[in-house]
Amino acid sequence: MQELINKANVLVEALPWIRQFYGKTIVIKYGGNAMVEEHLKEGFARDVILMKYIGLNPVVVHGGGPQIGKSLRRWA
Repeated sequence: MQELINKANVLVEALPWIRQFYGKTIVIKYGGNAMVEEHLKEGFARDVILMKYIGLNPVVVHGGGPQIGKSLRRWA
């Protein structure tokens, strides 16, 4: 029961932000550890889906500095 109360409290806190950004495009940088750790990848995907469901327009841009560097070293 406490978990449900906690979730409800988070949603109540988020409501002013949801109203403020409803219909807006939100740019999200995706990179670093979030791209390599499975639990972070899953959490990121859930968050982006939630943003879309509540009326935001998320746009994901690739950060990926370490991954790009690794790829470039392979080609050098």
